[in-house]
Amino acid sequence: RLEESGGGSVQAGGSLRLTCEVSGYTGLSVCMAWFRQSPGKEREGVATADSYGRTNYADSVKGRFTVSRDDSNPYTLVLQLDSLKPEDTAMYYCAAVMRRLCPPPRVPDFTRWGQGTQVTVSS
Repeated sequence: RLEESGGGSVQAGGSLRLTCEVSGYTGLSVCMAWFRQSPGKEREGVATADSYGRTNYADSVKGRFTVSRDDSNPYTLVLQLDSLKPEDTAMYYCAAVMRRLCPPPRVPDFTRWGQGTQVTVSS
């Protein structure tokens, strides 16, 4: 089970911190990721973190967002969102797949999803 928290509304330039608790993967190698989806747009990958702690980011968020993970029980995936822009407004989803290394963040490659948490950035 994946459960996100931490979304909300903020003005441009502000910050938010999203957290995802991932249960059911204790002791297993798992790739975790954040995706987002705006109305009328496809869901897109934002950041990934593999079992070795290596991270990858979409070009649109590099230098502004930071992903981290804690492999305690349960796994926790955190996305720190800084210097937020109105175009960052979206529903943010946590996702996971049982792989040690992360594939490119495409929706079909991830098998477990959270319900999402809304991030709204006003100008």
